[in-house]
Amino acid sequence: MPVSDSLAWAHPLVQEWFVRKFGTPTEPQEQGWPHILAGRTTLISAPTGSGKTLAAFLACIDRLVCKALSGDLQDRTEVLYISPLKALGNDIQKNLEVPLGEILQMAGERGLLMPEIRTAVRTGDTLMHERRAMLKRPPHILVTTPESLYRREKPRDFAGRGNRDCR
Repeated sequence: MPVSDSLAWAHPLVQEWFVRKFGTPTEPQEQGWPHILAGRTTLISAPTGSGKTLAAFLACIDRLVCKALSGDLQDRTEVLYISPLKALGNDIQKNLEVPLGEILQMAGERGLLMPEIRTAVRTGDTLMHERRAMLKRPPHILVTTPESLYRREKPRDFAGRGNRDCR
């Protein structure tokens, strides 16, 4: 399948996954990616189901896939995503776990050695042993709620190991 010019920035594995799954990007994705990739604060205002969340996650997923394939993926949290509690399940399953799992599988099918990119959710209900596990082996992508983020007094306790590169 041909790859859209608007996906030229992505690693070939990520491009192929996206084209197989969706065919072409939506208008909000095409318009949002240049701003997201430039590191600018970006607000995408579009109807539900238009791919807004995936637009943001795909840029992060691509960066992590490139690091994983090159052996540069470190054991630290690199992406912090804040989501309302009612959207957490959908955001994690549809926009993170499925793409990451399918891209990992594609890498394996092509003989590419790619470590797993870990995700975790931290809310006020996260059990203490789960919090400790996140500090010992931080997820690469941490998803939380605004309330949980607000309650954190020390960022290093939240994201793990005091990483200042979280976005």
